[in-house]
Amino acid sequence: MANEVKLHGIAESLFVCGVKTALNLKDVKYEFVVEDLSNKSADLLKYNPVYKKVPVLVHNGNPISESLVIVEYIDEVWKGVPILPQDAYEKAQARFWAKVVNDKIDILVCIKKLRDRKRVYGRDLTPRRDC
Repeated sequence: MANEVKLHGIAESLFVCGVKTALNLKDVKYEFVVEDLSNKSADLLKYNPVYKKVPVLVHNGNPISESLVIVEYIDEVWKGVPILPQDAYEKAQARFWAKVVNDKIDILVCIKKLRDRKRVYGRDLTPRRDC
């Protein structure tokens, strides 16, 4: 099986950083494709047509979206150092806490976007659902 791996993302994303860490733990060689989120590439829109966000891992032409899903995929596909526990209960607990942290990062990203909008527009803005 060929092993072509590309990671679409931006360097400053904590979600992308988590995927990079998983790839590095498994010693997976990959190409990092830098995306411009203000001008999304055709590949990003093709590989993640639902959310149109990074990160997106493309393994042998097959795209996987959402950082937690990508990390679990990496853990299952590449053997070596396990990322998640092998015990079902412990794995469920790890997934729970990973989701809690992911959700908190989402909130922090929304707060930053609101602050940036305030700086641009010079006034308080009502939070948008698409933060």
